[in-house]
Amino acid sequence: MIARFKDLCMDAADAHRLGAFWAAILDGELVDTGDGDTRVGPRPARSKAESVWVNTVPEPRTGKTRVHLDLRLADPDPEALLAAGARLVREPDAEISWWVLADPDGNQFCAFPPREGKRPGVFELVVDTADPVAQATWWAGVVGGRVETEEGVASVVGAAGFPWDYWVFDPVPERKRVKNRVHWDVDLTGPDATALISAGATLLREPDDRISWWVLADPEGNEFCAFPPRPSQ
Repeated sequence: MIARFKDLCMDAADAHRLGAFWAAILDGELVDTGDGDTRVGPRPARSKAESVWVNTVPEPRTGKTRVHLDLRLADPDPEALLAAGARLVREPDAEISWWVLADPDGNQFCAFPPREGKRPGVFELVVDTADPVAQATWWAGVVGGRVETEEGVASVVGAAGFPWDYWVFDPVPERKRVKNRVHWDVDLTGPDATALISAGATLLREPDDRISWWVLADPEGNEFCAFPPRPSQ
């Protein structure tokens, strides 16, 4: 195991507006970080890895959402999400049994109807990929866990620090072309990113006078940040 899953990050044109939306639908705490960004803190007694950092960026949104969250609804429909500011993209139909929605910044996410024995809220993180098994296997090699496959979809289950049920890699025909607006962070188990780079990650930026972490990309170009071990680790 090279790293542990740390948290999720979202780019936004308006970090306060987007942070307020996700805090409302996740029942989290909206924190103003004081630098133009926000953070959605998890509910009490939940894992800190459920935190969502919302970062202001100058570039407009382009391209599709290649990384998204799947939520389990508490109610039989997504009316509460729509009231909070979500936009309906697609309703359940003959092909899908869930709603596709978009947040105020245009990030799409899926909302599934309630299921007995399943708690409401996020239950999986989904990543578009050209090769689901290769991607899931690579990430399981980084953060541990086991790879499960079903009908062309591969998932990592039991990854270190991962706060949800499944980390899903979903096959899509199109290749990644632009920077992801949603990415994840990891905490390194070693002092630097050498092991990650040796495993196949691409170094995009080293720590400098502005940041204390490494910016990398996985084998399919998904950006992620790798942080040195924290004092409590």
